[in-house]
Amino acid sequence: MDKGTRLTFNKKERLCSTKLIGEIFERGSAINTPIFRVVWLQTSGLPSPAQVAFAVPKKSIRPAVARNLIRRRMREAYRLRKQSLYDFLGERNIQVAFIVIYRQKSIPDYKTIENAVNEIIAKLTEKLGYRHPIC
Repeated sequence: MDKGTRLTFNKKERLCSTKLIGEIFERGSAINTPIFRVVWLQTSGLPSPAQVAFAVPKKSIRPAVARNLIRRRMREAYRLRKQSLYDFLGERNIQVAFIVIYRQKSIPDYKTIENAVNEIIAKLTEKLGYRHPIC
């Protein structure tokens, strides 16, 4: 990443399509870490190399304020670390949509979430590296 690159997380990078979200849960693969569960699907026709949604279940974190805090931290960590994923996807001409689901029952600090996001990006690139493109 050069000095002029802006690290943003705009609308076209957010996963909003309910049809695509349903397809991800129906046909997608999963990656599990101690903090997150990532359900992903290699796809095509997206406006960006990757689209992502973040979820914090109400069942595990009751107060909305806490759920929003965790989601904000997840988005921020992803925003700062997504460039390595985008570079990988761009080299292989792959597009991927995924949902990051928070799994713990406590509120972690930002550093913990940042390390976990790095881990899921590494695992996702590893999984995508071994998959062959859909013909």
